[in-house]
Amino acid sequence: MKFLKNISILLFVLTTSIVGAQVKFEAKVSKQKLGINERLRIDFEMNKDGDNFNPPSFSNFTVVGGPNQSVSNSWINGVRTYKKTYSYFLAPKKRGSFTIKQASITIDGETYKTLPLKIQVTAAVDKPKDPNDASYIASENIHLVAEVSKTNPYLNEAITVVYKLYVSPTIAVDNWNEIDSPRYNDFWSQNINTQGQKVQNGTYNGKDYRFLILRKAVLYPQKTGKLNIEPLSLDIALRVPSNRRDIFGSLLMTRVNRTVSAGNKTINVKPLPEAGKPIDFAGAVGDFKLDVIASKTILDASESFQIKVGVKGNGNLKLFKLPKISLPSSLEVYEPEHKEQVKTNLSGMRGSISDSYTVVPQYKGKYPIPSISFSYFDLKTETYKRLSSDEIVIDVLSGPTNNASETSNANTLNNEKQRVVLNNDQFAFIKTKTNFISTKPIYFFKTNLFWSLLLLPFLAIPLAIVVRKKKASRDADVYGNRIRKADKLAKKYLSNAKKSLGKKEAFYIALEKALHNYLKARLHIETNDLSKDRINSLLKEKQVDDETIKDFIAIVENCELARYTPIDIVTMQEDYDKAAKTISLIDKQAR
Repeated sequence: MKFLKNISILLFVLTTSIVGAQVKFEAKVSKQKLGINERLRIDFEMNKDGDNFNPPSFSNFTVVGGPNQSVSNSWINGVRTYKKTYSYFLAPKKRGSFTIKQASITIDGETYKTLPLKIQVTAAVDKPKDPNDASYIASENIHLVAEVSKTNPYLNEAITVVYKLYVSPTIAVDNWNEIDSPRYNDFWSQNINTQGQKVQNGTYNGKDYRFLILRKAVLYPQKTGKLNIEPLSLDIALRVPSNRRDIFGSLLMTRVNRTVSAGNKTINVKPLPEAGKPIDFAGAVGDFKLDVIASKTILDASESFQIKVGVKGNGNLKLFKLPKISLPSSLEVYEPEHKEQVKTNLSGMRGSISDSYTVVPQYKGKYPIPSISFSYFDLKTETYKRLSSDEIVIDVLSGPTNNASETSNANTLNNEKQRVVLNNDQFAFIKTKTNFISTKPIYFFKTNLFWSLLLLPFLAIPLAIVVRKKKASRDADVYGNRIRKADKLAKKYLSNAKKSLGKKEAFYIALEKALHNYLKARLHIETNDLSKDRINSLLKEKQVDDETIKDFIAIVENCELARYTPIDIVTMQEDYDKAAKTISLIDKQAR
């Protein structure tokens, strides 16, 4: 019996060792059921370090925080425990049941994946309102508002949307990031430049606030019925007062992140009235004037002149077509040149559009240009209005006569429309350059290219010998190659860190990777051996100064602590410079 008992204990110890050596990679969530106004935390944990971590897409959620990375090492009774965690904070986009798909990572050359997780998002839930809670204080003191000038416009009537961020004087905003921009479907839209806007004082819900205009847009609805204006959403980093004070009695500030949204806006677009709508109505809405001008009315045959048809005023100038002119067949007319001189501000489009026709008379005589009419919908009176130009008579003094033109002129005077003749071959193009080539024979062996190709191999031989010797010398330098490889790897990650300056999380993750990978290449150790004591002992063996070792470990500690403390860009630049200097010193001192 005693023998069997000893065998059982031995098997238990072996089983425990095997299980302990197994790789674990799993996903954990803070809750599996949450309201649409709540946040979800998901952690991806592993008991051994790996590479190429790929999170799932989070397609039904907005990532409002993360990835945050944490590493813990502990030794209990001689047994080492390692845990590395990637954390994300998610906000649901809509209600429903969703699946968070698998994450993957490569550990010791093998790929591991987490199990999919099902999450249920319900309607908004009531949260307990703690007056001392930083998130609650932030929600009560910061608001993003979309102000719409008119909620029931006519089709093609201009409306404006102004987005204002209201902030209470008691809190401070560090920065914000636009996480969802509105798409103005079914609207013609034009954003108005808001650069240089200053913070203003105002009121919101009867309280004093500071506000900043973030965005302005002019919209022209292109469909009738209920149209949706999507919200603008921001992720804002801010500081709110806590109930704690410093040694001088001043309130301490707590840093929080808050997602605010302007909310959906519904616009009810009215159709233009059918009563009194002209047959030739082309969709113009606003207040306009019509101009029809001929550059000259007296000229000779084959001499050109221009007829300009223009509309100016305030309205949807870019969204309708100008009326066409009708000319006698004896006048050749070319495709018009369209011009727009339109400015868009908060009142809508203002300016002018025009079509300029080039006309060439072929025969002597008088040619009347009939009146041109243009109709539009007047928003002030909510009625249709028609504008008409005066008749213009073109007098061609000299040129060949055409008996048919007399009949044509008579018909035109009787207000009968004539066919417009388009002629694109009126003006012939005369070539100004020839394409003659020399007929003198050219011999290849007399050219510079022939002699260059002949001498090139002789010049390349000594260059190839020098390059080969240098390559052989470099390949023989095993120790130097190892150092260059480490430098290249460290510079790569330091380059990534430099690109991320100003983005705290990404910067310190990249900086930490640079330090770890440098040591892995320089000291020939694995990531799971990178404890501070191990680093200290290995660098001392390499005869690195104590001060340099101390600086290196301090930078690693800064990377770990920086994710949980406020850091400005000046501190990030100092840490980057210090890391570059320390790596250079270790390279020089290590034996």
